[in-house]
Amino acid sequence: MSKVFAALAVSVDGYISGRDSGPDNGLGDAPMLFNWYFDGDTPSRVFDGFKLSEPSAKVFDAVAGRVGAVIVGRKTYEDSGHFGGGSPHPTAPMVLVTHRPAPDISERQTLVTTGIEDAVAAAHELAGSKDVGLMGGGVVTEALKAGLVDELVLHQVPVLLGAGRPFFQSLPEHIELRLVEAVPAPGVTHLHYEIVR
Repeated sequence: MSKVFAALAVSVDGYISGRDSGPDNGLGDAPMLFNWYFDGDTPSRVFDGFKLSEPSAKVFDAVAGRVGAVIVGRKTYEDSGHFGGGSPHPTAPMVLVTHRPAPDISERQTLVTTGIEDAVAAAHELAGSKDVGLMGGGVVTEALKAGLVDELVLHQVPVLLGAGRPFFQSLPEHIELRLVEAVPAPGVTHLHYEIVR
């Protein structure tokens, strides 16, 4: 069975966007979280226009190449301009999980209003043999609460933001992680964890 994982850029103090994030300003005052996408000379094989350092390109393309479908929450969807009616991934379809109607959703996007379990089931069906990616702190937290996450990849950027949107929200209990790989690279350290069950 395919896996469910999240791979997001995050500050050392745990934020995935800065202050004042919102529509057309998804990162708020923290665009530096994504500088490593463009500060190298190795083109991504998955995302056009990304030029990463060699170690970052190796990690990023391996992770991005696994994705068969992406689940996003409402805030991520709205702050990202609805992904132009497409997906945050160049080839993987997008599933929007929200409890409110989304009249602006396109025919290339799937809407799920009945919770994270149903969103993951829909994404697994779309992904086929590939993995399901999670995007957004709320989506990741709800999937963790439901016991649906297999792996976390933190692309940790050496900055303390002090405020913004946290990667993880409140959890009802501890979740133990096992470090699979740590890859230092210019401007970022790639930390790959498995959820211990």
